[in-house]
Amino acid sequence: METDGIGFIGLGVMGGPMCRNLAAKHGGELRAFDLSAPAREALRDSRATLVEEAAAAVEGADILFLSLPGAAQVEAVCRDLVGARRPGLLVVDLSTTTVSSARRTAALLEGAGMGFADAPVARTREAAIRGELSIMVGASAEVFARIHPLLAHIGSEVTHCGGVGTGQAVKLINNALVFEHTAALAEMMAIGERSGVAPAVLLEAVSRGSGDSFVLRNHGRKAMLPRDFPERAFPSQYVLKDIAGVLELAGDTGIPARMAETARDYYAEVVRRGQGSRYFPVVLELIAGRLDEPGGNA
Repeated sequence: METDGIGFIGLGVMGGPMCRNLAAKHGGELRAFDLSAPAREALRDSRATLVEEAAAAVEGADILFLSLPGAAQVEAVCRDLVGARRPGLLVVDLSTTTVSSARRTAALLEGAGMGFADAPVARTREAAIRGELSIMVGASAEVFARIHPLLAHIGSEVTHCGGVGTGQAVKLINNALVFEHTAALAEMMAIGERSGVAPAVLLEAVSRGSGDSFVLRNHGRKAMLPRDFPERAFPSQYVLKDIAGVLELAGDTGIPARMAETARDYYAEVVRRGQGSRYFPVVLELIAGRLDEPGGNA
């Protein structure tokens, strides 16, 4: 609701632009916090009220948004909220965690009279800046109806996936499909190049057939073809966190996830070779034999 007071914790690569859009488009007050002073300063020109500690971001808030690195950080913040006794507060977690963590956190908050929704986001930082993220929400119908107008400020597509935890399930599955497809594309690009097919020709030809895909047009053309794998994009070490989450979910459901296991092994090797901070399509360099052992350069 536009009259709700909003708190926002986590102003990183994705959280910063999401907070900026919420502050610009929400009619009420928004108080924002991040442990990093530079992350806070980056929003100094926004409508957000920047505060120096997490507790101050919660003051006066009816809804608290979180955009944090993972489950451990989300659960730590929520344990602090329970200790602070904020009945009636609704926590909306935009982070990518796990299904079990989302449900555990919801139960913890419910016991203290607070609500919870998992609402992980997909797409790029550029999409976050434009307010065009895809958001997958796990919440009751009542909670979803309440937060949908706010989520529409940061996402162009907001999907109610079901009860708590289903947002994380859909996000983890989405990410696993991207990581698996990127590794598969890397294999085929390496095979094609060694067969005498220029990578640009391969991608152009495949894009005109049934092998075309989002991964080919985006990760393939924009990163793998120019061999551009920057440090401040989604790194391979984050890939391992998300694949671990989907493998945990696979184990809980009793469904084997062999493709995800293969992708995990590829990205784990990238990390082992000291390249875990680089943009995850760098897996192409591993498969093509261009990624050195630890201590070398790609």
